[in-house]
Amino acid sequence: MIRIGGATGYWGEADLALPQFLAEANLDFIVFDYLAEITMSIMARAKASDPGKGYATDFVSGVVAPHLESIAQSGIKLISNAGGINPEACGAVIRQLVDTSGLSLKVAVVTGDDLMPRLDALLDVQPREMFSGDRPPPRESIASANVYLGAFPIAQALDQGADIVITGRCVDSAVTLGACIHRYGWEPSDLDLLAAGSLAGHLIECGPQATGGNYTDWHEVADTLHEVGYPIAEIDGDGSFVITKPAGTGGCVTIGSVGEQLLYEIGDPAAYELPDVICDFTEVSLEQVGIDRITVKGARGRGVPECYKASITWADGWRVGMVGFYVGAQAADKARIFADEAIQRARRKLSEMNAPDYVDVSVEVIGDESHWGESARYVRSREVAVKIACRHADRRATDLLMRELAGVGLGAPPGFCAFAGTRPKSSPVIRLFSVLVDRKLVDIQVHNAEQSVPFNMEMSAELLTSPQVVGSASEFPAMPDTDANLVEVPLEQLAWARSGDKGDKANIGVMARKSDFFPWIVAILTESYVASRFSHFMASSEIDRFVLPGLPALNFVLHNVLGGGGIASLRNDPQAKGFAQILLDTPVKVPESLLED
Repeated sequence: MIRIGGATGYWGEADLALPQFLAEANLDFIVFDYLAEITMSIMARAKASDPGKGYATDFVSGVVAPHLESIAQSGIKLISNAGGINPEACGAVIRQLVDTSGLSLKVAVVTGDDLMPRLDALLDVQPREMFSGDRPPPRESIASANVYLGAFPIAQALDQGADIVITGRCVDSAVTLGACIHRYGWEPSDLDLLAAGSLAGHLIECGPQATGGNYTDWHEVADTLHEVGYPIAEIDGDGSFVITKPAGTGGCVTIGSVGEQLLYEIGDPAAYELPDVICDFTEVSLEQVGIDRITVKGARGRGVPECYKASITWADGWRVGMVGFYVGAQAADKARIFADEAIQRARRKLSEMNAPDYVDVSVEVIGDESHWGESARYVRSREVAVKIACRHADRRATDLLMRELAGVGLGAPPGFCAFAGTRPKSSPVIRLFSVLVDRKLVDIQVHNAEQSVPFNMEMSAELLTSPQVVGSASEFPAMPDTDANLVEVPLEQLAWARSGDKGDKANIGVMARKSDFFPWIVAILTESYVASRFSHFMASSEIDRFVLPGLPALNFVLHNVLGGGGIASLRNDPQAKGFAQILLDTPVKVPESLLED
């Protein structure tokens, strides 16, 4: 068995994990996930201004530098995608730290994900966006282009004796799977094992999201979250594993907390595509086998994608926004008038200059249930926040709206408050363009202090599979025939839920607290019902509904629902983090007898 600790879920996360893991006995690896599409574009801009930047500096200054001697003494190996857009620079800084300390740790760097040197060749074939079918963005607007690498190059680096492995863009779970491949010698044809290792990586890739963070039952762990424990995966060579956390830490490891993370941003659970394997999670089951210990079984592998997925980020104009506050009776009405007044003034000036209108304008009143659409309740709050944002091709137009918002205060309804500070500045709108790339076009190298070794792996043609949506092989359970007395309860009483994003898509996973609840949940959460709950956000009514009978759970994918997603969106919730909370308010009728226990 190997024990792997999941230390980070994003660039900028709290530095709680490493001290926990260094104090924990018998850890073999600690993995760090820093990257998202937005992060890559930020790092690309950093590297453009300074060739020595473009990586997660937190990993160097907050992880390696202060703990280097303890890391060496523990024998724990570190694997991280902290390299971002510049993994070689990150590796060089860490090697310098090692040399200065007089330690003998070996540092390896995996490269090959960066497609910018081959961008012209990639664009020459006019690739289409994977989901929309759009043509590529203009060459001059592209900020970054990176392939999602898999786990086998990481395993090669470990095989060559590395103690610290730095990668650029790889899939989040690859840092965990790479450790498994290295330790157990798993081959590309071991599809079920690769799927199991990938699932373990998926469960720990977001740090404490699996151990009580962002948890539906947050109230059960609220008093311990200040010292939340980070997840540990105990993985055997046969692919079986347990999720746990360090003893004496806060949070929890339960079927609910682990199940929510399992459902997080997986799209089609029968075809969760990764570079090394297409995973089928539909029959995965969870079992509580001790306090803060969950056994996970049932992941299957369906094949290997014949292409790599690549993420291109590109600049599409400018955006800006501000948040102000209104206090007093009819605060929400005042806030909307304030926003409308400033927007009208800005639009009038644009018209006078013969400039085009704003591409998009967003006004959201927080405290007036603006996120709830037709299911909003009239709360008559006497204090609200109002967010006003806009997008335009010309920065001068976005700056104009900020000037008008600053200038409208004395001519607006009373009660406006603003936190003192400088006027918000416009920033580039960064969009995501996802494409498929032939594996043969990607040149992967593993670099250590002495040499660079090409990564070459023979892949059987029988393993390669074209991307496809498999959908649910299992039937959705039918509503039971019953004449029992029905009572109405909120969905939260019957289920756990977690939501997140993939570009302009929202994922909402819903897992029944008891299997007896599941048919009643399925009956109410139809595609049409979910569409109605989020119709005020959706550019189209396209929704996919998938079933995971092993849990049992549903996963919904809502298309074109996030206003572009990420920092292309003007929404308060551009990553769908609140969507599950909205859905958990759904009233569901169930037999009263099911609630007795």
